[in-house]
Amino acid sequence: MVDRIKRITAHFLTLLILVLLSITLISCKPTVQQCFADSDCVPAQCCHPTEAVNKEEAPDCSATACTAVCEGPLDCGQGEIKCLSNRCTVVALS
Repeated sequence: MVDRIKRITAHFLTLLILVLLSITLISCKPTVQQCFADSDCVPAQCCHPTEAVNKEEAPDCSATACTAVCEGPLDCGQGEIKCLSNRCTVVALS
């Protein structure tokens, strides 16, 4: 009887560890703006972007038509996207 309880306890602990490990791995998704290099970052909006995001979170702009107005900080060469302190950021050019 004691051996059976030990086996059940061991199986339960193994299952608990696997569940906790799975939860940890699933929750490790990078944040929307996390980056390690400038190439990890893209505009956050299709037209006249004002922010940058990780390329994995890029919007689908395939069916979007934008105007040629220079409104956003990236429009008409006014700025660029950089990875600063591991965060995708829009930087104004001076």
